[in-house]
Amino acid sequence: MSHSNQPGGKEAGSIPRVLISADRSSSGKTTISMGLMAALVSRGYKVQPFKVALDYIDPSYHTEITGRFCRNLDGYLMDEHGILDVYTHACETGGGADIAIIEGVRGLYEGFESLSDLGSTAQIAKILKCPVIFVINARSITRSAAALIGGYKNFDPDVEIAGVILNNIGGRRHAQKAKEAIEHYTGVPVIGIIPRDPSMQISMRHLGLMPALEGRRRLGDGGFEDRLHGIEEIINKGIDVDRFLEIAGSAKPLAGPENSIFSPSVNEGSPEPRIGVALDEAFNFYYRDNIDLLELSGAEIVYFSPVNDTELPDVDGLYIGGGYPELFAAELEANESMRTAIKKASAAGMPIYAECGGLMYLTEKISTGVPGKGTYHDASMPESTYSMVGALPGHTIMGQTRVVSYNIGTLEKDCPIGKKGNSFKGHEFHHSEILEIPDDAEFAIALSRGTGIKGDRDGLIVNNTIGSYAHLHGAAYRELAGSIVEAARMFRDSKAFR
Repeated sequence: MSHSNQPGGKEAGSIPRVLISADRSSSGKTTISMGLMAALVSRGYKVQPFKVALDYIDPSYHTEITGRFCRNLDGYLMDEHGILDVYTHACETGGGADIAIIEGVRGLYEGFESLSDLGSTAQIAKILKCPVIFVINARSITRSAAALIGGYKNFDPDVEIAGVILNNIGGRRHAQKAKEAIEHYTGVPVIGIIPRDPSMQISMRHLGLMPALEGRRRLGDGGFEDRLHGIEEIINKGIDVDRFLEIAGSAKPLAGPENSIFSPSVNEGSPEPRIGVALDEAFNFYYRDNIDLLELSGAEIVYFSPVNDTELPDVDGLYIGGGYPELFAAELEANESMRTAIKKASAAGMPIYAECGGLMYLTEKISTGVPGKGTYHDASMPESTYSMVGALPGHTIMGQTRVVSYNIGTLEKDCPIGKKGNSFKGHEFHHSEILEIPDDAEFAIALSRGTGIKGDRDGLIVNNTIGSYAHLHGAAYRELAGSIVEAARMFRDSKAFR
């Protein structure tokens, strides 16, 4: 497919699309996905990136590379309508995309259950009628790679494995034997050979990859761009990009959703409430769909930095997402004026919603490197305790315990994220725990699945401020955006009568 006959301007269901998967994690699919996105952007394509499952790190790189916000697709949390809705909305925003590239999660068939594809990459491939490019970490295997592809191809005939990329290839003979075996025994074309190269590695962080925002800060703009450009060059040399585009173009037409949740629902004649969203090195874990849904529900989004800004913007509500506040705890503590402003806003009844890292920031203090707690250690986490906002009670401890799970919860009282009785599916991943919570502390969420802040209790709440370990996505919990905006609107209106 040449640049001159790109498919720009088509509806989401008819644009080329491809899903990149593998047999397991650490196969190289993330770096290869990044390189392919960069190569197509360099050719002038508008690439819409997606990531299977609810993850923040990989999407931050996809967004950085393509200039289009990466969206998450999760078959456990979202129903088929929600997946189609998110996909269609993403492809049609920003003037429309030319091609969609979806990065899978873990192995192709890994999911929530052992006897179904619920929550798996394969489930997304089938819902979106998407051809799959399969990445194999071929280190130390040649003919066995054919057995691997044959098994994956035959396991579920409804999943179309349309091409293979061999990663970690040691030399020409290694590549030739593996390619010949795969194509002879399975009929699946090998469209890429990626040699072993340390420059293909991306810096790691303790919950996954280093976020793109932090990567750029640590490497500097020049170093960051050099790293990405090097990966792009390796991809251009090793992968038949034109063949990749042909496979993407073979995707069958896809029907769009009815009654989209991304339809505007603004109250006519009512001024937009202003919602402050924390965004900087410490707080950058947001699903872009949540931000879009807040705007479509009538909010004006105002970004601010708890690390760098000394004043809170003039807003009617706050949304403080996840991230790594523990790594920037000294800077957050030093910014006393911001901490004081947020605590004052909370005391005044401003609706504040904080997820995970945001929850940690709203507690009284954060301790890192605590002896005897099996704490995760690195050079950026010395043994120390830092004062935080104090809008919520508790002492956050960075520990060794790693919580990575879906959760299911029900609201037990009205709060900024919904009405009593609302239920949600969400997820949590963190290394922290919160101690020294008073016995009379209030929680807004009861979990039937998940860990929470204190046993099955989550959603620590004071005044109109709620913080939880649960991360929520607006396509899975559809009351989220409207509830936050309505709470901000009510607070704004109440200020007018004071």
